[in-house]
Amino acid sequence: MFVAVSIFEVANGMAEEVKKAFVSRPHLVDAAAGFLEMKVLSPQENLNEIWVTTFWNEESNYQDWYKNHMKESHQGIPKGLKLVPESTKVRFFQQVTN
Repeated sequence: MFVAVSIFEVANGMAEEVKKAFVSRPHLVDAAAGFLEMKVLSPQENLNEIWVTTFWNEESNYQDWYKNHMKESHQGIPKGLKLVPESTKVRFFQQVTN
């Protein structure tokens, strides 16, 4: 299993709007080949930081989605959102245990 974790921090007080957008997301990624699950987390010590964790059968499934469909899947991002500069990162993992 392949796991992609996107981390970013909201800079302009819109963290709750971003979280609500994830709750009401259109689920476009759910139909992507190899997609298994998405979890959106926010650390208790910094509620402006958001971690989007997606689980895939294989890295190639994620790469295909990212290349071909990622932009349309982000259409629900609240207008005016600003991120903390240099807070955005993507990390990739291989799941070792369940």
